[in-house]
Amino acid sequence: MSAQPAAKPANTENRYEVSRKDLPLSCPMPDMALWNSHPKVYLPIEDKGYAKCPYCGADYVLKD
Repeated sequence: MSAQPAAKPANTENRYEVSRKDLPLSCPMPDMALWNSHPKVYLPIEDKGYAKCPYCGADYVLKD
């Protein structure tokens, strides 16, 4: 039996760079631990290239 990789802690950074492969963008992201975070919210980033989470204030920037 193989061990699953540990999830990244949620809401530990103020700025995240994401790519198109991360779309649709949600905060927290799927690879983040959810147990200590806020409810999942989808963020519209495609039009402007950036988005801010209304719960934790994290900034997301589309890098490609």
